[in-house]
Amino acid sequence: MKTSSEESFVKQLKENQNIIHKICRLYTSDEDAHKDLFQEITIQLWKAYPQFRGDSKFTTWAYRVGLNTAITLYRKKKRSIDTTPFDTEFYRMKDDEYNFEEEEQLKLMYKAIGELNDIEKALIFLYLEDKDYTEIAETLGISEVNARVKMNRIKGKLKKILNP
Repeated sequence: MKTSSEESFVKQLKENQNIIHKICRLYTSDEDAHKDLFQEITIQLWKAYPQFRGDSKFTTWAYRVGLNTAITLYRKKKRSIDTTPFDTEFYRMKDDEYNFEEEEQLKLMYKAIGELNDIEKALIFLYLEDKDYTEIAETLGISEVNARVKMNRIKGKLKKILNP
């Protein structure tokens, strides 16, 4: 029989599992690694759930635990991450709906993001998820000013990578 805490956790996890999948896509290069990381993040969320006091939104807390788990495993594994070229990840849609120019731009952006370090990837991920700097700072455990400064540096770095 599930306790109310377990039911609450499962409900929150189901509602917010896309957060975990996005983190997994960012830090893994194949389906097996994605599944492994998803499972590890879920385990870490479950272990940490009793300490979740609700001071922040569940999503903010899940981002933080998920990104910390991914970064920790990434650092233990190796210094550089193998990524799957964006070419191998096609989505099925009709040709008339498909924007090839946009696809090329996305490929270039993903390739450039792949060259960033783990913290920079996390920051750009949250930024692209339309999180404000307050939430980015809270999620990554840095000051809002630091998040803004780092973001400006990342933008500059991405410009250099995309326009050498």
